[in-house]
Amino acid sequence: MRSDLMKKGVDRIPHRSLFKALGLTDEEINRPIIGIVNAFNEIIPGHKHLREICEAVKAGIRMAGGTPIEFPAIGVCDGIAMNHEGMFYSLPSREHIADSAEIMATAHPFDGLVFIPNCDKIVPGMIMAALRLNIPAVFCSGGPMLPGHANGKKVALTDAFEAPGAVRAGKMNEEEAENIEEYTCPGCGSCAGMFTANSMNCMTEILGLGLPGNGTIPAVDARRVRLAKYAGMRIMSLIEEDRRPRDIVTQAAIQNALAADMALGCSTNTMLHLPAIAHEAGLEFDLRKVNDISDNVPHLVKLNPAGSHCLVDLDAAGGLSAVMKRLDALGKIDPSVKTVDGTWADRIAKAEVYDEEVIRPVERAYSATGGLAVLYGNLAPDGAVVKKGAVLPEMLVHEGPAKCFNSEEECCEGLYAGKVQAGDIVIVRYEGPKGGPGMREMLTPTAAIAGMGLDSTCALVTDGRFSGVSRGASIGHVSPEAAAGGLMAYIKDGDIISIDIPSHKIELKVSEEEIARRKAEIIPNPPKKVTGYLKRYRAMVTSANRGAILDDSSFE
Repeated sequence: MRSDLMKKGVDRIPHRSLFKALGLTDEEINRPIIGIVNAFNEIIPGHKHLREICEAVKAGIRMAGGTPIEFPAIGVCDGIAMNHEGMFYSLPSREHIADSAEIMATAHPFDGLVFIPNCDKIVPGMIMAALRLNIPAVFCSGGPMLPGHANGKKVALTDAFEAPGAVRAGKMNEEEAENIEEYTCPGCGSCAGMFTANSMNCMTEILGLGLPGNGTIPAVDARRVRLAKYAGMRIMSLIEEDRRPRDIVTQAAIQNALAADMALGCSTNTMLHLPAIAHEAGLEFDLRKVNDISDNVPHLVKLNPAGSHCLVDLDAAGGLSAVMKRLDALGKIDPSVKTVDGTWADRIAKAEVYDEEVIRPVERAYSATGGLAVLYGNLAPDGAVVKKGAVLPEMLVHEGPAKCFNSEEECCEGLYAGKVQAGDIVIVRYEGPKGGPGMREMLTPTAAIAGMGLDSTCALVTDGRFSGVSRGASIGHVSPEAAAGGLMAYIKDGDIISIDIPSHKIELKVSEEEIARRKAEIIPNPPKKVTGYLKRYRAMVTSANRGAILDDSSFE
């Protein structure tokens, strides 16, 4: 056993004495020792109940003959960190989570690991750690929140973020806004729509690292507690089989994840996290090939914010196994790919679609192509990402004048001051991985645009990124970013920008001669002064098209 490094033989007498200081018996010490990475905290609604999930995991481990030992992971609530300095730390926290789990599981050589995440960057950070460590591991997330009900309709966090713009535009009164605030988030869990947290919990299940139901069983459902017990039991089998994360997350698994991503219309943030996950697994991820998959996979599921259904509806409709069954019937996935409990073929054999309004047949697909697209052109030679499935049909092809802002705050002020007119293309720059630093989410501007009723006429283009809550013609991850000398830095108000999402194109319609003149005359904004972790992060972070991973090649 790997844990023998810290407990076996005469030289480990002091080590065993420390284990006994924890109250462990000889019997517990002699069993496989399982680390549980628990992201519980009292600031993230999606994590508030993870102590209960963790206790269930421990019960499963003990039932299967192991000894559980829990340790923590940090987490940032993107919703609470939104639109202030906290958002600078959201994406950078992913690397910290991966590093801290690596430190704990190497300093204390556990035989296996159970990861308990739920929200935003915590999920991919833990997956990155699991692949880096490559010891047997299984994931059990905390599960999605139920939707709320306000003003006579089903609501989710999207409605809360769009309410300020609606109030300012006179489209919602204060009483309606108070109802949104009061009832949108009815309890614990990752926010109810296909936002980043649920997108990544779904991707964890699709990649094979979580048991069936990991991405969809609601947080408050007793099945979630039972799932946690099964995860605890399953880690013991994985140790016995010596089945490791890199045996599961293969190139074929990444391809399956991309196909499911397109069918589900997940958050654009998956295009940051899947490349980072592939990097940790030693696999290739070419952003340019994403469109090949998107162009050949139908959009079968449309959840909030793009549609009216939520994760609880997808769960009742058969969950992700049912989605994969449908994709397998279309020949879009590889069912032989391994999972923590067998193969995808095993899961598909047991799956059924129970609601064809939630998981549509291909004949009634929302579109013949996938929910995400990568755009290229002189404005984004290395790519830009859009949640195509959440764009109104009239905005899929659009041309308009640029309205430039050099930060999220400047953009919000301009929106609320009426500086953005119908037809404009809003540019928010210097918000990329280095320019932010930290690549903040532009949810407040996109929500304001939607709430003000401009989402049918205006697009937003940024080198920052978006929350999964964002909808509309929101084009992010523009690479190279403005701070790295990308063309974003040289756009002027009134420049015409052409967007053609079906053709995967985004162009600044300014002559090459004029662009060259501007590059000779305009000096990009100097980097913001930052200290501490952000200073180190900015020095090492790479472009969005590489997943904003940290470049440590200079240390080799």
